[in-house]
Amino acid sequence: MTRVAVNGVTGQMGGAVIEAATDSEVVVGFATSDVDAVDGIPVVQPAEAAAALREYDVDVVVDFAVPEGAVTVAEACVEAGVPMVVGTTGFDEDGMGRLKDASEEIPLLKATNFSQGIQVLQRLVREAAGTLDDYDLELMETHHNRKVDAPSGTANSILDVIQEERDVEPVYGREGHAPRDEDEIGVFARRAGDIRGEHELVLAGNDEVLSLSHRAEDRGVFAAGALDAATWLVGRDAGWYAFGDVVDA
Repeated sequence: MTRVAVNGVTGQMGGAVIEAATDSEVVVGFATSDVDAVDGIPVVQPAEAAAALREYDVDVVVDFAVPEGAVTVAEACVEAGVPMVVGTTGFDEDGMGRLKDASEEIPLLKATNFSQGIQVLQRLVREAAGTLDDYDLELMETHHNRKVDAPSGTANSILDVIQEERDVEPVYGREGHAPRDEDEIGVFARRAGDIRGEHELVLAGNDEVLSLSHRAEDRGVFAAGALDAATWLVGRDAGWYAFGDVVDA
């Protein structure tokens, strides 16, 4: 079985990864929380990750933490020679640069979403945005009330796909006198309750509306996808990988 370390093990996604790890073994977790273990799994501070990766003979790290912690563990993975799957979002330019640097030494897979459905949605978005090139575009996402980054990483990935096909400028919400510009895309983030994740792109024009949407019913979807990515990543050459590489394999 693949021996996995989970960064952000005390969080909701960390717990989901532990629960989903039926074909892998979570042997250690990293977190800044003052706890010694989660579900019998030892918890180590991220600053001590390199030594723990060696001690517990880890094959791959799965990360759902915060940007600072993800970068710390990525650099520990470089030191220990361990691949890493990064699911954390909200990195600034420096953080992304340090992840890119790490990927020159180890296999590193970065994804904003580990759902196969989202991978298909992004491909449909590309086709729709390129084909209906004069339709208005609006992008909406909804997540639970504890999510701190907005728009979501997945919404930003969808926006990146759209901007590869069309020259549109995002407008993040509207207020007051705000007439719509021809070359804009409205981007809206909602936060409420325990919503797992919803994303919708609306294309409107020519007296018709096309809606492309995805809704996750359970965090286990993302946890299972991340574990699939982790198993796939073990033994790869150093480099920067995407979840689409796993889905297409």
